[in-house]
Amino acid sequence: MSNYHIKHLEEYFQVYRKSVENPENFWEEIAEEHFVWRKKWDNVLSWDFNKPEVKWFEGAKLNITENCLDRHLLSRGDKTAILFEPNDPNEEAQHITYKQLHERVCKMANVLKDKGVKKGDRVCIYLPMIPELVYSVLACARIGAVHSVVFAGFSSSALATRINDCNCKTVITSDGSYRGAKTIDLKGIVDKALVDCPDVNSVLVAKRIDSESSMKEGRDYWLQPLLDEAHGDCSIEIMDAEDPLFILYTSGSTGMPKGMLHTTAGYMVYSSYTFKNVFNYTEKDVYWCSADVGWITGHSYIIYGPLANGATSVLFEGVPSYPDYSRFWEIVEKHKVNQFYTAPTAIRALAKEGLEYTQKHDLSSLKVIGTVGEPINEEAWHWYDDNIGKNQAPIVDTYFQTENGGIMLTPIPYVTPTKPTYATLPFIGIQPCLMDEKGKEILGNQVSGRLCIKFPWPSIARTIYGNHQRYKETYFTAFDGKYFTGDGALRDEVGYYRITGRVDDVIIVSGHNLGTAPIEDAINEHPAVAESAIVGFPHDIKGNALYGYVILKEIGEKRDQVNLRAEINQIITEQIGPIAKLNKIQFTQGLPKTRSGKIMRRILRKIACNEADQLGDISTLLNPEVVQDIMDNVI
Repeated sequence: MSNYHIKHLEEYFQVYRKSVENPENFWEEIAEEHFVWRKKWDNVLSWDFNKPEVKWFEGAKLNITENCLDRHLLSRGDKTAILFEPNDPNEEAQHITYKQLHERVCKMANVLKDKGVKKGDRVCIYLPMIPELVYSVLACARIGAVHSVVFAGFSSSALATRINDCNCKTVITSDGSYRGAKTIDLKGIVDKALVDCPDVNSVLVAKRIDSESSMKEGRDYWLQPLLDEAHGDCSIEIMDAEDPLFILYTSGSTGMPKGMLHTTAGYMVYSSYTFKNVFNYTEKDVYWCSADVGWITGHSYIIYGPLANGATSVLFEGVPSYPDYSRFWEIVEKHKVNQFYTAPTAIRALAKEGLEYTQKHDLSSLKVIGTVGEPINEEAWHWYDDNIGKNQAPIVDTYFQTENGGIMLTPIPYVTPTKPTYATLPFIGIQPCLMDEKGKEILGNQVSGRLCIKFPWPSIARTIYGNHQRYKETYFTAFDGKYFTGDGALRDEVGYYRITGRVDDVIIVSGHNLGTAPIEDAINEHPAVAESAIVGFPHDIKGNALYGYVILKEIGEKRDQVNLRAEINQIITEQIGPIAKLNKIQFTQGLPKTRSGKIMRRILRKIACNEADQLGDISTLLNPEVVQDIMDNVI
């Protein structure tokens, strides 16, 4: 019997037990039943977390695009694969079928080959959320090139760092991008970056905003004329299971970003299997993940996971606030979206704007709604459940990291009973544990500790590109024989997990270890508060004291701030205890965030500690302008 689609809780426990007791047999069955292989594996798994080294499906031969495209052509050739919804609601959506996607990917692949790109070469993709982004990613995979997608909101210096770190010789970009009412000169950013990238020898430029871009003779080429001339078929490069598929950079807390390297077979199997179950995907569904392909969520849950399952995946170019705050819900109604997957930061921003934007749209097509990127606070969870899911579509609060490749902790919709703010149970095959500061596993329930994983899963990143020692030191030295996520978590009375934030977000105040997430959750329950972030700062008596940065809703902005501060501390006292009261509360218009929506507490900590001169590069933030505003109003 197939375990590919789990339908009830008893089946989850049976399948989970099987996946943990005999992981090699379990993953071999999944891989055999649901994917196309040019050669079967000689060995399912070999691993050693002390080296660290992990290999899945050793000796197997395949190409991931054959699994995402070619195998669907006979049965699903005319089905929409990518549904492109442009930034401007007046621009027509594009329904790109599997046949069309296959042809366009092949053309793109032939253009890359014509420019000298071959198996193993790294290709930097710096594109907005337009169809050419999907074509480029899959074209690289088709010919065995390693794609390195850089989010098209990063600065020229951040782009240059990533191009040089993995020695890309080819860059794919566009003349510009639309972001709401603004246009961004992407080609200008690339040109500035390439001043510091002497090894890049070709730049392929898609036209999106019809701007006058400066083109360097012999290096820069308009993409469309090359595609028009390219042949519409391209044979696949046969890849080894452990050949690199992509490099994706994740910010290091200090120094250089980390280029996480993911390989082919295990990543394909895990991203596909998680997609099918976490989103309860069935054949005629329309699925939409609002993340950017520049993040792991976009790689796994806009492109590879959906396409491996023959799904229809929405690709949205715009932002939730343009032309107004109903845009997400207008798209859900327009395309009758069945699964919607977004970040808590977007949910909080939309909740702040009131219900008139949600109430004018029919959201009854939704059967699963999800969150990703950070833990969701209780108020936002209930708003999402009440107003978007209408208490009918279950919320999947998913947890994973760039390093993981796919979802690690999650409810399975219509299977796992949900609980606000909890990622609930481990996905099939994932073996989490909680560790104490001394390196001992914490057993039982109603406990908290550092979240580790005991056993490899198929989509674990295999290394940091060019720096295996850093990979080992970052993830495998804190706890012997275990992968350390860097996150704290608690396990409740039934074994559900809740992520409590980065371990470095635990602040010791007067000898008490205080996690920032529960304090922030308490503050966010105040009716006047939209969002908050807590950091520690040095205190003569307590060692550390707590500094709160608080964004107010419109009603809060009209309130007396002295009273508000007192009310916030009263809530904290009632819910956590007086030890967690804030010494300083600064009301602010915004919080510095990464492009994936994570609050950059490191920056807030520096400001609170009067170390604003040590902020480092803030150009890669979603909203670098708020940093100056916070510094100007520091308490």
